[in-house]
Amino acid sequence: MDKRLQFSIWYFVLGFVLLIWLQDWLSATHRIELKYSDFKKAVAARQVSDIAITKDSIRGTITADAMKQYAPETKGMESSGTKHTFATVRVDDPDLTKDLQAAQIAYRGEMESNFLSNLLSWVLPMLVMVAIWQFLFHRMGGAGHGLMSIGKSKARVYVEDDIKLDFSQVAGIDEAVAELREVVAFLRTPEQFTRLGGRLPKGILLVGPPGTGKTLLARAVAGEAKVPFFSLSGSEFVEMFVGVGAARVRDLFEQAQAKAPCIIFIDELDALGRARGVNPVGSNEEREQTLNQLLTEMDGFNPNSGVVLMAATNRPEILDPALLRAGRFDRQVVVDRPDIAGREAILRVHTAHLVLAPDVDLKLLAARTPGFVGADLANVANEAALLAARAGKPAIDMSDFDEAIDRTVAGLRKKSNLMTPDEKHRVAIHEAGHALVATLVEHADPIRKISIIPRGVAALGFTVQVPAQDRHLYTRSEIQDRLAVLLGGRVAERIQFDEISTGAADDLQKATELARSCLLEYGMSERLGPVAFSAERGTFLAAPGMPSRADYSVETAVAVDREMHDLLEGVETRVHQLLDAYRNTLLAIAARLEQTEIMDGAELREIVEREKQKSSPLLPSREALA
Repeated sequence: MDKRLQFSIWYFVLGFVLLIWLQDWLSATHRIELKYSDFKKAVAARQVSDIAITKDSIRGTITADAMKQYAPETKGMESSGTKHTFATVRVDDPDLTKDLQAAQIAYRGEMESNFLSNLLSWVLPMLVMVAIWQFLFHRMGGAGHGLMSIGKSKARVYVEDDIKLDFSQVAGIDEAVAELREVVAFLRTPEQFTRLGGRLPKGILLVGPPGTGKTLLARAVAGEAKVPFFSLSGSEFVEMFVGVGAARVRDLFEQAQAKAPCIIFIDELDALGRARGVNPVGSNEEREQTLNQLLTEMDGFNPNSGVVLMAATNRPEILDPALLRAGRFDRQVVVDRPDIAGREAILRVHTAHLVLAPDVDLKLLAARTPGFVGADLANVANEAALLAARAGKPAIDMSDFDEAIDRTVAGLRKKSNLMTPDEKHRVAIHEAGHALVATLVEHADPIRKISIIPRGVAALGFTVQVPAQDRHLYTRSEIQDRLAVLLGGRVAERIQFDEISTGAADDLQKATELARSCLLEYGMSERLGPVAFSAERGTFLAAPGMPSRADYSVETAVAVDREMHDLLEGVETRVHQLLDAYRNTLLAIAARLEQTEIMDGAELREIVEREKQKSSPLLPSREALA
């Protein structure tokens, strides 16, 4: 298996150390180093021969007996029979040649060559530095690109055989698939649509929340059409160098024209196509130049060449209007959150390779996951498989899916920092209040589960409601019942403990936002009249938490605050009377929760019906408290 080496400065440090060692090893004589005085003694005793005299050194051979006498510490050196080579430093000795001639020892003079030393000292280090520079040169340009090719497109190109995806593997977004099937037909048989003078669409924009399958859908189009697929993100166009983004746009379209018919897919288009001029102080000239080049290229290429530009974004409101006009992104395909049938189809795709127990009901799971997108459902299926494997089960059952859904909604179950008995009792009362109000009011969604097991960061308990069907419209009475369920926990704490806790903070925030929308956006107030008092559009430019300027007067703002206060106070009064009338039922639900920590909807309804038979209080009507 290939392993890609990662860059590390220690590689070069090690290389330099090895180079120095190699130079020392090659330049060394590998001979016995004799003192000059010992050399003179060996000459007098005629223990040396074949003397070579250079400018700085004297070399020759020495007998084994002399080696043991003058250098006993040396072992395993180069030898020739009973003789060994030696070297010593030449000193200014005018009697040297006389002594050699007197001892009848043959000697000769030699010129030293520095070629190898120069090669190791200069050439090899230069080669190493060039190699280092080339390595860094390529890294500066990104993977697969040198610095001089930084203007080249970074698009990942998938040829026809690389894409193993088609529309059969895309579920839950049937309307978007049906819209894009026509694009596939454009790419397969363009002459069928151009024979009457029409032109192919230039651009298709996929719009939808995160995780709904926009990227998956684009790849499925390429897989169905069997054409090359250029994929890249909007942020990959922009670099620190001015003009690089525009150059990459030009290069991308040149490559696409060469491989037409093909698909160019730009993910997260909002990173590149944000509206120009909306914030002059923080404008980015490089990004705007890149966007201008993209607009020019979309106008310039021939629509009948077979190049289709697809893009995806979850923030279409911030895109530049020039991108969205006819002739550029001709079509906008909404990839919305799936309905209950779509969620069931998505679950079938993601569980096709899993070992499921007979009790797994995908239709029921789809009903229990309202608002989930494809990525959420894929995560639920994977989490359920991991939970079943961790428990050593032979198959994945419904309990594993239930726990996976709870993990996705509320977070991991806490096994440390458990609640004290007083906190547990308070949380049980709080969740029992939510559940009881949801059971008693007319328009609330049915309760599926109540839990007082701490999860996630701050969830000490939670109540899960499952709508009978997907809803898109709500009446004023239905919104009031939703507000009643949100305030049920807070009111239950006040009834039982005569004070409230911080546990109702999230409920109160959601209730306030819902009440504000009811009055400002939906016009559900007799006092304010049929007027939509919405905040100024374009709040995406403000930082999170920053208030946006309202488009109504201060007097109207005061009236809105008073109306919202009256609405929430009226709902709270109604919930207080409701729970006070069913206080015994509230305590019975809370006591059962403290024992089991988890209660399903069937057991909740059984307790409520049993307590109703004991007493039937007169419930306050919504109209009486309006």
